[in-house]
Amino acid sequence: MVNKLLSALLVLTMFVFSCGGDQQQQLPTPTVQVYVTTATDVPIFREFVGETLGNTNVDIAARVAGFLETRDFVEGSFVKKGDLLYTIESQPFEEKVATAQSELAATKVNLVNAESDLSRIKPLAAENAISQIDLDAAQARYDASQEGVKAAEANLRAAELELSYTKVYAPIDGVIGKTNANEGDYVGASANTVVLTTISYIDTMAVQFYLTQREYLEAARRFIDETGTARPEETEEEDDDLVLLLSDGSAYKHRGSFDFIDRNFDTQTGSILVQTLFPNPDQLLRPGLFARVRAEVDVVKNGILVPQRCVMELQGKFNVLVVTDENKVENRQVVVGPTIKEFWLIKEGLKPGEKVIYEGLQVVREGQVVKPEIVDIKIPDLTSI
Repeated sequence: MVNKLLSALLVLTMFVFSCGGDQQQQLPTPTVQVYVTTATDVPIFREFVGETLGNTNVDIAARVAGFLETRDFVEGSFVKKGDLLYTIESQPFEEKVATAQSELAATKVNLVNAESDLSRIKPLAAENAISQIDLDAAQARYDASQEGVKAAEANLRAAELELSYTKVYAPIDGVIGKTNANEGDYVGASANTVVLTTISYIDTMAVQFYLTQREYLEAARRFIDETGTARPEETEEEDDDLVLLLSDGSAYKHRGSFDFIDRNFDTQTGSILVQTLFPNPDQLLRPGLFARVRAEVDVVKNGILVPQRCVMELQGKFNVLVVTDENKVENRQVVVGPTIKEFWLIKEGLKPGEKVIYEGLQVVREGQVVKPEIVDIKIPDLTSI
């Protein structure tokens, strides 16, 4: 009786397992969405944090000492070259001019007298009516009087120049900043020289940033490869492909160009100054803005881009699942470069035309047979923001 019961249980168990195996064999082949890789030239961009400055910045300082009488501009306004900015008390300098004029008049009188004496003595000396010593003395007085007139004229010009400095005019067109001195302040003393204000020409803005030594060497070598020289000023190329990213995240609508690179590295920071220029016709930009300059630093020829969701990362290693020609799943380790928008740049591990699983990564395993379904994902314009 017991043997019959055991036999029945054994038959039942074999039936259950055979049914389960049939069910496993009958599971449908899973469908996965795949992205087909293509080769394309991939520009590599880098962003550098910089600061905006006026293309020309002029500090305005008093060239003579005195009390400030007037301020003749509105802070933050646009001024033109030649506009009156400040007036310094002029009375002491007017007195200097009057004194210099008086001294010049006196020297001219002396010159006239010396010339008259010389004219009178020369004929007498020619007839030996007077000694040669008297003639030489008259000639010396005349020559000295001429030099005296020249010196007095120079003193008068200096006094007039100092008097002109009591009127401070704008040396350039631009936006003028806050004044650092007001009416009644004593300005221009050498021991207390004050920058009265600053004018910035902002129709074109300079943006300065710094390159590390490594970044500089990479950029310089690439420039040499492309142009044959490390001196940008020797080339006739006009690059206007720099993008300025403002602090609110927006991209400035005008493109910029390279201006110059400084002559030396800062030994304390190990970096070198680079200046770029951006047109500013609407005067949106002002000096002192922090922004990022986006520049193309390299182009990867025939690069492979895959959507970021295709790439799996585990402990610093990156993998993708590839569907082979036999429709089997293969786990492939790849070497990634930078992210380009919604894509990873794959440096090693993939070739053009391979099918990378885009949807269904969690439901398949390596070696499993799948049914690939190609998804159409367009690579965007890589040069735009």
